[in-house]
Amino acid sequence: MFNSEFLLTSLVVVLIPGTGVIYTVSTGLFCGWRASIAAALGCTTGIIPHLTASILGLSAILHMSSIAFQLVKYAGVIYLMYLAWSMWRETGSLNVNATDSKKSLWQIISKGFLINILNPKLSIFFLAFLPLFVSPTASSPMCQMLILSAVFMSMTFVVFVLYGLSANYVRKYIVNSPRVNTWLQRSFAAIFAALGAKLAMTEQ
Repeated sequence: MFNSEFLLTSLVVVLIPGTGVIYTVSTGLFCGWRASIAAALGCTTGIIPHLTASILGLSAILHMSSIAFQLVKYAGVIYLMYLAWSMWRETGSLNVNATDSKKSLWQIISKGFLINILNPKLSIFFLAFLPLFVSPTASSPMCQMLILSAVFMSMTFVVFVLYGLSANYVRKYIVNSPRVNTWLQRSFAAIFAALGAKLAMTEQ
């Protein structure tokens, strides 16, 4: 159903640091391992609409419609800038401890979901990516694309969790240093702002 080329290509794509990876790593650093898993889950579920659009051919509409693409793109830019501003303005604003409610984890999941769903480049990427690995002799191309999508999402979740847990591992070295904590949080804020600016300058 899927071959080594698909697995290797998917792994390379997932490993490349993007907004989802940066968000998961920053959450692991400032909020702990539970929050990092929540962030990974949110980013992974944010892929579902893009994969669904690709399977149904809706991403072709996004690719052809400049207005639709620009609307989604700038919504993503605004959200990334909002995250950057929030992190810069309030040092420690993402902190989560044992007394936090489930709502806090849901907020982290929601942020991860929005980060990925508001990136129109993902839909176009999957539109070009998935069909490459669908066998022309497949009896049910739709079913094969669903399986490939499930494998890609599973790989994404596992890799993101590893990123988050790795960040949480070094967390103990920074939580007791307010200066380092502030510097890291503002660095991530700058990265989110840079990613937002990069998205704003991309063309369809």
